[in-house]
Amino acid sequence: MNNFYKKGISVIEILVVLAVIVFFISIVLFEFSKSREQQVLKNALVDSLSSINKARTQTLSSLNSSVYGIHFESDKVIIFKGTVFDNNDSSNEIINIISPANISNVTLGGVSGATGEMYFNRLYGAPSKTGTITISTNSFSKTLTISATGSVSSN
Repeated sequence: MNNFYKKGISVIEILVVLAVIVFFISIVLFEFSKSREQQVLKNALVDSLSSINKARTQTLSSLNSSVYGIHFESDKVIIFKGTVFDNNDSSNEIINIISPANISNVTLGGVSGATGEMYFNRLYGAPSKTGTITISTNSFSKTLTISATGSVSSN
């Protein structure tokens, strides 16, 4: 009867409570990392879409009496002046893609690869090449589609 009145917590009870707490924390962290990954992908998509539209707008407005284009690399989008991309041109505008997002595939003018480029027609704003750009993370991906009219859409 003496043991009935002793109060306290056993080691097993402490371990069960700790296991439950660790389980819930791991679920929250997993969901947070997925949410962050989706947000990084969304930002990369918006940055890429904005860059394409900016190059097209600069071309249509005849900024500096020139045409503008876009060069895609795995970790950046570069707006360039003219019809040929020059990596050393100081007027290039570089938009970095934040990790873990990256440009995983560029298919322009029927050619698929890790990089690619296109420029816009000065009179109509039509792209020199149409195609798709895939932006992805470890778990998610989105595709930008550039049409013959120069409009860009995403899935």
